[in-house]
Amino acid sequence: MSDATTTPEKSSNAAATPASGTNGNGKKRKIGLFILLALLVVAGAAYAIYWFTYARWHETTDDAYVSGHVVQITPQIGGTVLAVHAEDTDMVKAGELLIEFDHADSRVTLDQAESALAQTVRQVRTVYANNSTLEAEVRQRQAEVDRWKEDIARRSAIADTGAVALEEIDHGKDSLKAAEAALAAANQQLASNRVLTDGSRVEQYPSVQNAASKVEEAWLDWSRSNVLAPVGGQVARRNVQIGQRVAPGTPLMAIVPLDSLWVDANFKEVQLRRMKIGQPAKVVADVYGDSVEYTGHVVGIGAGTGAAFALLPAQNATGNWIKVVQRVPVRIALDPRELAAHPLRVGLSMKIDVDTQSENGTPSGAPVQADNEDTMRSANTDVELSKAKTRAKEIIQQNIVAANRD
Repeated sequence: MSDATTTPEKSSNAAATPASGTNGNGKKRKIGLFILLALLVVAGAAYAIYWFTYARWHETTDDAYVSGHVVQITPQIGGTVLAVHAEDTDMVKAGELLIEFDHADSRVTLDQAESALAQTVRQVRTVYANNSTLEAEVRQRQAEVDRWKEDIARRSAIADTGAVALEEIDHGKDSLKAAEAALAAANQQLASNRVLTDGSRVEQYPSVQNAASKVEEAWLDWSRSNVLAPVGGQVARRNVQIGQRVAPGTPLMAIVPLDSLWVDANFKEVQLRRMKIGQPAKVVADVYGDSVEYTGHVVGIGAGTGAAFALLPAQNATGNWIKVVQRVPVRIALDPRELAAHPLRVGLSMKIDVDTQSENGTPSGAPVQADNEDTMRSANTDVELSKAKTRAKEIIQQNIVAANRD
């Protein structure tokens, strides 16, 4: 009997033990779920705060690349290459000598043009000097006319006395007519010569100006036998060799001004809603990583998407159409001082973060004067022409003085 009474008690204790364990696990599970839910709520709240205070005002993209001017170096005249003074990766300054052509022929042409100008100046100077000669001739003819008039008047006064024959008077009248005709011809020649000279100086004479233009043209051809760097930068794509015969316009090399680079960032169309010209941007280059951050700003938004200006634009109206999110290029200007501290190269990958919260920008469709406006100008655009004009003036003055001295 004692065994029968003790056995059920043991079984009841055994049954109670799993129940208490189950309740403990349930409490732990509830606590874990509560903690997880709390973490999710905190994370959601943190993300909401991050979104409303920061993320919704920033548009980012890694579809961005460094761009810059690639200045092609091409000759303006044809010739044979004598020397090449720049190699790939060399840094050159504006106006620095890059390539020399054989300039013997152009030097001969310049000498001929200078000689022709000198001869023209002396010929024209003779035209001006003829005014004095013709004026003297007019005075001489006028004196002859006056002399014949006086002679006829004296003869006519004594004709009634028979001292002078009427035939002599008639001969005198004929001589007077001839003198008057010669006077008229001299006046006509003087007037014709004055038409060529009045209101202008020797250096303004049309034939002198034409000869001076020939000198300037020959000077420019001679000076262009030396190809100078139009801008400063790094040399790239050199494809010219010594002894090569090149034609005008042949690409010889290129120069990339590394101090005036910018970034072309391709943003999705949905990212342009609040983007304006002038808004600040943070720029990071893959080559330097996140440790180097450039300060930039939006200076231009493309007039169309990349597909619109593609070589083979999409034909969406044909029915064979797939909607694709389009991207629009946005130009980001960089600080030249930061570029100098951390140089970039054309084509490098960049990451862009534009702060669209700023309201100081200009709408994308409004005209704007971008502060990175291309102001590059060839270093010797007008220098050689000025030298040519100076040389022509020297030749003109030298020959005017020489003609006056002669």
